[in-house]
Amino acid sequence: MARSLRAALTARGHGRDDRDTILQAFSLAMKPRIAELPDDHHPAWLHPARSVLILLHDATGVDPVTLIVAALHDSLDTRLRVAPDEIERRFGSRPARGLESIPLPGDEQLLERLLLLGPELALAALAEQLDQLRHLHLREDLVDDWTGLHAETSAACIPFAARINPALHRRYQHWGRVFGRRLERRTDDPL
Repeated sequence: MARSLRAALTARGHGRDDRDTILQAFSLAMKPRIAELPDDHHPAWLHPARSVLILLHDATGVDPVTLIVAALHDSLDTRLRVAPDEIERRFGSRPARGLESIPLPGDEQLLERLLLLGPELALAALAEQLDQLRHLHLREDLVDDWTGLHAETSAACIPFAARINPALHRRYQHWGRVFGRRLERRTDDPL
């Protein structure tokens, strides 16, 4: 995955120093995954790289700090988060403060807090959450949260994405429709 990330960063015009720094963020985000996840087939295993790749494919001119934040943010798995002081020590205060300002699912004022993010942090938050949602159907450990996450995404993230990035908005809308149908089938299933 590191090779894919490096190739995508190069294709988008990121210089060597930026590529190296973003790959360091990916490597740091992988440390808790290597320590905590049972195997490399777990849906959260490659989440840091996928979040960055979403931005590289769906947004233009994304700055390195945004990509660092996308790699290090984890909205669903607290045990897989990197300590804020480690992030600040390695990448400075801007990414550390940015990560702290991104609201998490379940925040009662999610949409309002998302609206307070600047455009770059908004992209990082949306890409990270989109990757989580795209793999949610593989997360049996979160099955009790599926309905709430779908409702919250429909109420907050989809309208917010419409303000930020058309490609991300389309992807969120698609996820909302497909996952909504999955939820309907689950409630219709007598077992």
